[in-house]
Amino acid sequence: MVSVTRAVFGDLPLGAGTVEKFQLQSDQLRVDIISWGCTITALEVKDRQGRASDLVLGFAELEGYLQKQPYFGAVVGRVANRIAKGTFTLDGKEYQLAINNGPNSLHGGVRGFDKVLWTPQVLSNGVEFSRVSPDGEEGYPGELKVWVTYTLDGGELVINYRAQASQTTPVNLTNHSYFNLAGQGSPNIYDHEVTIEADTFLPVDETLIPTEVAPVQGTAFDLRKPVELGKHLQEFHMNGFDHNFCLKGSKEKRFCARVHHAGSGRVLEVYTTQPGVQFYTGNFLDGTLKGKRGALYPKHSGFCLETQNWPDAVNQPHFPPVLLKPGEEYDHTTWFKFSVA
Repeated sequence: MVSVTRAVFGDLPLGAGTVEKFQLQSDQLRVDIISWGCTITALEVKDRQGRASDLVLGFAELEGYLQKQPYFGAVVGRVANRIAKGTFTLDGKEYQLAINNGPNSLHGGVRGFDKVLWTPQVLSNGVEFSRVSPDGEEGYPGELKVWVTYTLDGGELVINYRAQASQTTPVNLTNHSYFNLAGQGSPNIYDHEVTIEADTFLPVDETLIPTEVAPVQGTAFDLRKPVELGKHLQEFHMNGFDHNFCLKGSKEKRFCARVHHAGSGRVLEVYTTQPGVQFYTGNFLDGTLKGKRGALYPKHSGFCLETQNWPDAVNQPHFPPVLLKPGEEYDHTTWFKFSVA
């Protein structure tokens, strides 16, 4: 059984609308999602002692989400991740997007899908958000109708993304939740044990644009067997991960990653239909944002597993196809499965 309750979360400035919060609860999970950016604001899971903790970084009030902050819990689009120099060419026409991350365009631009109000519809086991991204929004071609659905099934949070375009456009949607399996507000994720089911990854240049597809074998990126994050970063003298791992290509549901926190016994397993996952260890968090319950979020205090198409795919023809054509449907699903070991 899943219960869904609806409440006001806050009002946008200048009468721009009311943001609502939807609380989804099953016997194992409690998830709060707001209609601003389809943002997951809380996710409560019990540990092996039966004590519930909130595992996602974020804010208790709407104001927190309206300030400059690193996409906590939000859906990002029209194109998640980076597009080199914020430009691409389609049918001979060059499109220029906002440059908002070094020399590149990141996560849909200045006002991406994370910074808009979505229209909610309550379902029996979750909530569906929808919006129409107008032709030319943030520089992207064509109107895009988008639906993002969150449902609960026992210990599993399921996110489905669908989209339809009026003209050919790149589309790549993901959720940017930052997790800490010890509980949000815990100082770091060094005691988390990480596995990612990927034989190849994408090395990046100094602006974080992929340069090639490389085997993980014999590198710091071989996470096919569990590694303890803190020790691993130390051993390889790494600042952290912010890389796309390439998953076996097919539109079927497949295992992607597993994170285990021995202290609490909590386990997160991720399954997806997407061809890639960006593993990000919160390298740019710097402790300046004040989160829930007064938590400060220093570097490496949360991790993201952003299931996605590969970064800059619109400019790299050998990457999985990222273009959505009229008459087609973009349809991807990611499963976040929580348990205790």
